[in-house]
Amino acid sequence: MKTILFFLTIFSLSSCANNIYFSEDAYELSEQHQTFAIIPPKVAITPGKNIDSSTISTQQKTESLNFQKEMFSWFLKRKTQGKFAPELQDVETTNALLAKAGYPDTPMTSAELCEVLHVDGYIISNFQLSKPVSENTAIALALIAGVSASTNQVSVNLSINDCSRTKMIWNTSFIHQGGIGSSPAILVNDIMRYCSKKMPYADQK
Repeated sequence: MKTILFFLTIFSLSSCANNIYFSEDAYELSEQHQTFAIIPPKVAITPGKNIDSSTISTQQKTESLNFQKEMFSWFLKRKTQGKFAPELQDVETTNALLAKAGYPDTPMTSAELCEVLHVDGYIISNFQLSKPVSENTAIALALIAGVSASTNQVSVNLSINDCSRTKMIWNTSFIHQGGIGSSPAILVNDIMRYCSKKMPYADQK
């Protein structure tokens, strides 16, 4: 039983083809941010067998909110630790303002998002979710062969935009591998922890 519980808590983090972009004024502009919003991520889920498009669409909307809330919690924790300076706009306010403006059904430019949200900066993200192997298969591989397999693979793209210049000041993209028991909270924590030292806010105290 102890062996099974041990393997159930295993998860792994890896990144491939990690690309990072900084604008020349990324640090200068990020230091001026007093308010910050988290746009609901665009989540795409690779459909499994016998899953209809309606179910996938519902799952994608649910995971978008889950990821957004977990990102908010992550930034809030760093703020309480003195590692992130801007005030965070709460998720409910962000989503209500965006919904009133017709987003995401109505595409919006960076300038329009800034005007709607009334913030100095925001993070926008895309997550492509897939399951290389099922949880049951991963558990069997762990118990039988001692191999840790990926049950969640996420293609990640994150961008930070500045509202004073209405432009992207930072971007990164990579692939994250999550193992057994990798919930949205675990995935976001690992993804953001991996990105944190590479963000323009990394040196803020």
